Amino acid sequence: MKVLKFIFLGFFIISCKTSSGVIESTPKETNIEAALSALFPEATISEIKHTDHFKASYQIILKQNLDHNNPSAGSFNHYIYLSHFDFDAPMVFVTEGYNARYRTYELSRLFRSNQVIIEYRFYGKSRPNPIPWKYLKNDQAISDYHNIISKLKTLYKGKYISTGISKGGETVLIYKSKYPKDIDVAIPYVAPLINGTEDPRTTQHINTVGTSACREKIKEFQRALLVKREEIIPIIETYAKENNMNFNEVPFPEALEYGTLEFSFSFWQWGGDCNAIPNPDATAKELFDYLNKIVGIRFYSDAVYHDLLPSYYQHLIELGYYGFDMEPVSDLLQVVKSSSNDRFAPKNIALTYNPNYIQKVRDYVENKGDKILYIYGAYDTWGACAPNPKKHVDALKMLLPKAPHSTRIKHFPKQDKELIYRKLRSWLGKDIIKEKL
Repeated sequence: MKVLKFIFLGFFIISCKTSSGVIESTPKETNIEAALSALFPEATISEIKHTDHFKASYQIILKQNLDHNNPSAGSFNHYIYLSHFDFDAPMVFVTEGYNARYRTYELSRLFRSNQVIIEYRFYGKSRPNPIPWKYLKNDQAISDYHNIISKLKTLYKGKYISTGISKGGETVLIYKSKYPKDIDVAIPYVAPLINGTEDPRTTQHINTVGTSACREKIKEFQRALLVKREEIIPIIETYAKENNMNFNEVPFPEALEYGTLEFSFSFWQWGGDCNAIPNPDATAKELFDYLNKIVGIRFYSDAVYHDLLPSYYQHLIELGYYGFDMEPVSDLLQVVKSSSNDRFAPKNIALTYNPNYIQKVRDYVENKGDKILYIYGAYDTWGACAPNPKKHVDALKMLLPKAPHSTRIKHFPKQDKELIYRKLRSWLGKDIIKEKL
């Protein structure tokens, strides 16, 4: 791996004179690494293996301000992944909601674009130890993105398309509401805008989606898990040992109860098959295996508990969240007493929810949010929290029937994809589509 730690002295970008006599850079002839080092002079830049149509890819570690209103508060290492194709091509700008990993997004193929993936502050490799919680606010994260994009725009001159998935898609909408002129088009995937810390729309969705027979089968399965808890808990213990998982933060009996409560949400979120749900008389192993397939018991392991602390903190102070539907198994619960997810939030940290934060975002995107393409799956539980742009807004919301949280543009039928392409061409230009999905 070629690592560049730069403060470049004597760096010159090849330039030319315009007719007005102003000196301008000629990006096509600029050395990519040198250009990036000029934009981010205190960054550590490493060339990484590139894929697909990209000509080069880089990991960039920035010194990002903890507090954009007070630079003296210090900084943290902020990871981004930039993939270069052409300085005049569009830039697909990915706002990750959590940790980031290098990959090619479908929009980058669609537009044959450049791509920049930005890890959310305090997640993944961008996580300080300990976390300074007071700086884990959405407005601080949006300022991270704004500063990075403002610099990239001096080098990459094409259209800017912001995108993200789930919490990352929510971040797209927040960013759009804060800096509407930064980007040309926003394309959030399966993005919720949530009402309160226990949004009732998710429970309503769980109790109305699909068929009544399927919903009843889900409830029977949930009850069977807790009726057979004494047989299932040793299975969880064995599974944890075999997979080197620790459950000190959320002990096995509690993990089983939370997994049971989570099941109905995750089943619809991830497109579970009603025919695959075990009957109540199935063996304890069969019941556990299906719970593990849909929810994943590792979700309650110490490692994941630790990784998701920032997420729960954000959900419970600004973003909002969902509550568990306890009704089907309320008489069988022994440990869990509350429908709230606050059990998974950081301890000894003040959690005061601001109901106005997301409401302002919703008001903006629903009433003023032009040039936003929304992608949703109709069965996805988070889709119950989707915004609904007003008729006068130049936006397009696409809902794929019976589809889950993993819905992407490529999953829509041909006629729907053509509708999407026409709208994108109207916003970005007739030649924007380079490779149909």
